[in-house]
Amino acid sequence: MPARRRWFTNTPGSPGPEKKASLPWHEVLITAFVKACGYSATGFVLLIFYFLLREGLPALEETSLSNLFSLRWYPIEEYFGITPLITGSLMVTLGAMIVAVPFGVGTAVFMAEVAPRWPRGLLKPLVEVLGGLPSVLLGFLGILILTPYLRTALNLPTGLTALAGSILLGGIAIPTIVSISEDALDAVPQSYREGALALGATRWQTIWRVTLPAARSGVLTAIMLGLGRAIGETMTVMMVTGNAPVLATSFPALFKPVRTMTATIAAEMGEVAKGSTHYHVLFFIGIVLFVMSFVVNIVASSMVFQSKKRTERILS
Repeated sequence: MPARRRWFTNTPGSPGPEKKASLPWHEVLITAFVKACGYSATGFVLLIFYFLLREGLPALEETSLSNLFSLRWYPIEEYFGITPLITGSLMVTLGAMIVAVPFGVGTAVFMAEVAPRWPRGLLKPLVEVLGGLPSVLLGFLGILILTPYLRTALNLPTGLTALAGSILLGGIAIPTIVSISEDALDAVPQSYREGALALGATRWQTIWRVTLPAARSGVLTAIMLGLGRAIGETMTVMMVTGNAPVLATSFPALFKPVRTMTATIAAEMGEVAKGSTHYHVLFFIGIVLFVMSFVVNIVASSMVFQSKKRTERILS
């Protein structure tokens, strides 16, 4: 007769199951340090935003909204219109993305899908080096080479235009887009490509219809990070865009001097009197820049989240 299986239940007086062993003290310290680093990142962002609000919001009390969003920036005569600065920043940034996105994504596709292994091993470090070049060096090269060429080639009065700033900002954003997009494409499983080729797709159809959609979230993240890099760039645009605070709302303005928000802060913050209206308006421009960067990150996060949800629905 088989032995009867005995089941034991824990009673209040009986010893419970074996407790989980506690972590060693050094692992506890490492865990606490990692958590502190994660929380500090959020804390630093909140502190920066609080400082911007503290120094920039008084501008709303010291000047009217009609003056603050007017079409003229001339602080000496109490004209604090930031609309030309906003349009100048948007025009230069959009022009930079028009340059950077095709070249950046195309280079990433070439490195991940087309190029053999040996040139890829050379191109990857080269792209990383280009991403680390100082922006002031690129601005210096733009003044010496790019702006004279644009002036003579396009028959312009001056080469210090929004077009020059867009080209240089596009060059600055390309390494970021290439590096992250190439990593996203390289993370796509090889079985996806083999399955598409087995079904009769060509190599280009596999790249366009299978590999790129599978890496969409990473490519979109790369584009948004490149956009954030272009929005926050200072020295390059200050050196090659002409620094003329004029309204830029039409295509011909691309071939004229403009002024960006970052260049305005960098050029005038060192000379302004602390606590003056001009001082607070410059910090208000910083708030506008912060909000723009935050919106870009929110849009990028939402696009990546929607892409992941769509992929999960397809797989399910």
